Amino acid sequence: MGNKTLPIPNWQGRDWFYPQDYPLSKTVGEWLLEEDSMTSRCERYCHEVTVQPQFEGYISAESLSRESSELPTDRRYWIREILLFGDNIPWLWARTVVPEQTLSGPELNLMTLGTTPLGRYLFNQAELERDYIQVSSLDGLWGRRSRLRLSGKPLLLTEIFLPSAPLY
Repeated sequence: MGNKTLPIPNWQGRDWFYPQDYPLSKTVGEWLLEEDSMTSRCERYCHEVTVQPQFEGYISAESLSRESSELPTDRRYWIREILLFGDNIPWLWARTVVPEQTLSGPELNLMTLGTTPLGRYLFNQAELERDYIQVSSLDGLWGRRSRLRLSGKPLLLTEIFLPSAPLY
């Protein structure tokens, strides 16, 4: 997707997700509302999870678009977009948005993950909190986004499940 505005609009919270009459399978709900590492969940469905970075770099605050409402205002933001593969099959497209002010101390490691899955890094940190999970769907693809905090410093993670993902 390469540093473009995300195609999935209308993010909804948990309250929207579980009304009695919503025709959504329990399996899809469990994937979308996973509180632990999505990397770990994917590893249960394949032999090997790999990551292929698509874009890494800073963008200006003006380029952030609708994601800016979820993060503190900053001069620029570190963006990391990746494809996550399960046994060489693309399962997930993910975008991490990190305000520059978050990138101090140990959090500087977020800029050097390379082919390491974000979840493998994040969920090994003692000071990780998740503020929320929101979900949405567009053209049959499910997505979720979370604001996470490392030592109280925010970042936004968006994950779009590709057609070959075990979620479907």
